[in-house]
Amino acid sequence: MRRTGADEGGSGSRRETAKQQEDRTQTLNVPCKLSASTVGPGWTKVSCPCCVSKKVEPLVLVKLGANVRPETKRWLIRLIGAPQKDGGAALLAHPGEDASGDIIMVSAPCCTLLKATEELGLCRTYYDENMEAFSYKNRHNFKNADNMEIFLTLAERQYIVKYELDGLWAQRDLRIPGLPDSYTLQNRDNIWRKLGSAGVIDNMFPLHNEDKLRELSEAWYSGYQLSQPLDSINDYFGSSVALYFSFLDCYTWSLLPPAMLGLLITYFSGDVQNDMESTSSSGIKLNEDNLGPAGYSLVIQAVFSMLWSTVFMELWKRRSSSFSYRSGTSHLALHFAEPRPGYHGVLGVNPVTRRVEPLFPEWRRDFRMALVSVPVVGLFLVLVVLGMLCFYWGEAKMQKLHKDWDSLLSQTFLYMPSVVHIIYTNVLATIYKIVALSLTEYENHREESAFENHLTAKVLVFTFFNCFAVLFHIAFFKQDVPMLRKRLASLLIVTQLVNQVTEVVIPLLVDRFISVPNRADGEDEPQEDKFRKQGTMPVFPGLFGEYIELLVQFGYLSLFSCVYPLTAVLLLINNLTEIRADAYKICKLFRKPFSPPVTNLGVWQTAFEVLSFVSVISNCWLLLLSPQLQKLFLEGGISSTKTIVFAVLVEHVLILVKLVLAFLIPDEPDWIRKKREHTEYTSMQALRHQVEYSLPMHHIIKLLVFSFICWTTFFSFSRSCLLRSTDDFQRCCGAVTFSAVLSYFKQKIQFHVDQGKSWVSSRAHNAN
Repeated sequence: MRRTGADEGGSGSRRETAKQQEDRTQTLNVPCKLSASTVGPGWTKVSCPCCVSKKVEPLVLVKLGANVRPETKRWLIRLIGAPQKDGGAALLAHPGEDASGDIIMVSAPCCTLLKATEELGLCRTYYDENMEAFSYKNRHNFKNADNMEIFLTLAERQYIVKYELDGLWAQRDLRIPGLPDSYTLQNRDNIWRKLGSAGVIDNMFPLHNEDKLRELSEAWYSGYQLSQPLDSINDYFGSSVALYFSFLDCYTWSLLPPAMLGLLITYFSGDVQNDMESTSSSGIKLNEDNLGPAGYSLVIQAVFSMLWSTVFMELWKRRSSSFSYRSGTSHLALHFAEPRPGYHGVLGVNPVTRRVEPLFPEWRRDFRMALVSVPVVGLFLVLVVLGMLCFYWGEAKMQKLHKDWDSLLSQTFLYMPSVVHIIYTNVLATIYKIVALSLTEYENHREESAFENHLTAKVLVFTFFNCFAVLFHIAFFKQDVPMLRKRLASLLIVTQLVNQVTEVVIPLLVDRFISVPNRADGEDEPQEDKFRKQGTMPVFPGLFGEYIELLVQFGYLSLFSCVYPLTAVLLLINNLTEIRADAYKICKLFRKPFSPPVTNLGVWQTAFEVLSFVSVISNCWLLLLSPQLQKLFLEGGISSTKTIVFAVLVEHVLILVKLVLAFLIPDEPDWIRKKREHTEYTSMQALRHQVEYSLPMHHIIKLLVFSFICWTTFFSFSRSCLLRSTDDFQRCCGAVTFSAVLSYFKQKIQFHVDQGKSWVSSRAHNAN
């Protein structure tokens, strides 16, 4: 845990002399160009000789508030550049061309990047070409550990800067120069969070590298490439963005089989719609023929959708594991990272990391989730259901009114329930997002990943109800298949058109006529002004909305595609343009985001798997609604009870088939499994070697001191009382010393062997 330095204020702190302040001000006022190829005197110095470099690349820009005083900026620069043992972030800071300006450029030296790599649990290429968890003490055995531009991606270096700044914690009361005493840092305050609330820090964002961005754009969306440059995306935008585009690419191309099947069913079974429209909530119109082409096509589409969703998710797991291995994020140390800035609790010693940090009991967090979060989320879900029921009630009233009046005004009123319901759901969704954020903050999660997962899960449950409640009500309660098909078709067509306009047309127009003129760079424009212009771009909204859109698409396809075979076709067309539109937006229209390293989709992957299992129930129920199957059951004299029992049996058989498929398709490729097992084996061998042949330095020092005490004590006692012969005396001293050394070695080696066995057992238990 880092400590704040004692540079400024606070009780008992030292005051700087006027001469020292003047000298420092003169140093900071030296103008110099900000570039990656030259180092000006404005960059803070590094104390480690291996971190001295002729090239410093600005990674992050810190935008200060409008009323920040120069002494506050100088204090902040010293805090950023101070070593971690002195309470700083051990980064490189540059005040800009104007020392009294409102920006600070931040970069990172080699040692800080390497230590953070170990803290985050990133894997890197070992000398034997295998990916191993990075160790700072063993850094010389990792390839390219002396070249940070190759060893770490640009996105990783920028995230490490944010990680170090967010990890500044105050260990005592400290006054911030230039601010009132009301903004004094208290013990265990997060410094960066406190500076943001005090208005010292306006925002912070990673900087674009124009050359790399241009190369990525040409390889990504400028040409006619069908594949995604995932490695280049990972290098520039980070693993979280690259993982999203990898999933989008995998999902889009996996739509080809269901799209081709849907086209074949639509072409060869033209009577599907006529047969399906014979089913309604009031009764069933039976055909003269038995289970015809329409019935067979319905069964084929339903079974195929259920199996396709399983195969797709298993293949994605394999692709995800390959990606995480290549990017070095397969062994992230999420549970051992620094607490997130908003985490609070009673100051104590973490029993796992042995670091002093705020502690919050797990039972209290569970208590808050059970008694506060769950009821509030349930209340909003009830409001969604009530809104749906009010929509149907209003629709029935308007239809009755139109039937009585039969006028143009009454026909206009028919659209009122839909408009009111759309406004209601949007307002409710906006309110719910604010409430969900407050609930997750109240739960007080330690890790940032746990905070994001719980927040995502809350919004995910609400979105699922908001998007699919009406469709499930039509299918399960009203049992109106034609209405379900019309509703699904309208949702797909209207939603895709709206998405194309909002995600392609409008961003293109905004970039062409508004953003480009404002971002035009002059030939002699200072680099600092170019960096400032990046700050005027809108903040990247994140990938939450994109994942929600893909989840809703996946739900439409896996749950209800049997009633509308062209679902996959429309989704495929939409996603082919979606990939390029999303790539264009993140490269051109938004400020570059910070991208934390991720291993997989996390809670999103769980949501897709849940929909995959729900699709079995949905498709079995829709099959029961088909007129062909119901006619077949009636002609066979099968009662309704037996029909439901048969459907339940079929459902369980299909679930069993899905489980078998999931078991037969490994979650990771065979070559990754072998490398993972090799890594575990080499780790155990290295531990055994260390236990058998190494002894910590402090134990060696204790051993020498213990031997010296034994030797001198026995010398004094022997010379005065027992021994007269010098040879006998030396032999006895040697025997006692050797015996003491041997006993000490035996005890310490046994202690390390027991520790090694315990560690290996815990690693094996975690691996299982």
